[in-house]
Amino acid sequence: MDFDQLVTFMEVAKLGSFSRAGQKVFRSQSAVSAQIRQLEQEYGDRLLDRSGKDVTLTPAGRVLFAYAERLLQMKDESLLAVADQGNSPRGTIVVGANEATCLYVLPDVFAKYSSLYPNVQISIYRNFSYKIVEKLENGTIDVGIVTLPVKSASLKTHGIFRDQLMLMVSPQNPLAKHDVVPVSDIVKQPLLLPKTGYSRRLMDKLFRPYASQLQIRMELPSVGMIKSFVAAGLGVSLISASFARDQVMAGRVKLIALQDEDLWRELGLAYRRDRTLTRATTTFIATVRQLAAASK
Repeated sequence: MDFDQLVTFMEVAKLGSFSRAGQKVFRSQSAVSAQIRQLEQEYGDRLLDRSGKDVTLTPAGRVLFAYAERLLQMKDESLLAVADQGNSPRGTIVVGANEATCLYVLPDVFAKYSSLYPNVQISIYRNFSYKIVEKLENGTIDVGIVTLPVKSASLKTHGIFRDQLMLMVSPQNPLAKHDVVPVSDIVKQPLLLPKTGYSRRLMDKLFRPYASQLQIRMELPSVGMIKSFVAAGLGVSLISASFARDQVMAGRVKLIALQDEDLWRELGLAYRRDRTLTRATTTFIATVRQLAAASK
């Protein structure tokens, strides 16, 4: 058995066809068939069922497929680990985070890391936290910045940033003269809500006792839109304080604490426990943790 045979076997299984797999791995159909025969001889069992319209995995084939995925992943990791023995980290790291975190939390982190390690390229995967967790678990991305807690035994996490959720209003809103506002006053205002995400789940829970009084004016897909529409006086919203820092400094919105409610959003670094991390990844993790510790 060699890695080429495993790659060919996996492509046949994925595509359900010897000919299509041959096109993918740049081999003739007869060469693909020969590689599969060699694997089946070595393992002493039939790995692929050729009786139907499409080629499918036998029970033995399903077992080998799972091992083949792990073997090929370990091969890639070993190549990275050996290539990573130079004096300075290099290569590419893939970092996952949601849009607001990328815009309002990570720019300073990326600037610091890039100044320390200019030979490392950072690739951003932008999505919700649960999608980032999925990508971390299947090995597609190296590091995630996600909302804690994370329920995944395969991931290791470190808390790095804690942000309070506050009421955001325009300076002309009657509530702007207050420093603290009860939820009962907030629900009398037109609400601008995020369509999905952690903040939306918190708001749904917070406003549930007032369901009959709610005036939901808009559900919006991005933090940027919510900030702009609040500044224009279209309604009020709850937001992580750091996400609104630029609008507050410009005098376009005001943040107000919630009375008798203490809502926080905690971000954490997450990565696979069982993966061999490249030096680029380990230095990124160390840099983020150092910056987080310095800001506390």
